Amino acid sequence: MLEYSGLKVSNLYIAQVKRKCGIIERENYNKAKAEDSRQPQCPPEKEEAIREALEYFKMI
Repeated sequence: MLEYSGLKVSNLYIAQVKRKCGIIERENYNKAKAEDSRQPQCPPEKEEAIREALEYFKMI
């Protein structure tokens, strides 16, 4: 993603965008123990770049 758009994107952000698009992933093995744990949310500019990449690879 860095070479494509110049953005560093974490796996967490990619998983969040996939979930929004309806792509179901497997259960994460290192899930937080607390139910109310907070995760950083994907910024809009990175979400747009991830969506473009998913469309490019015909995943959505």
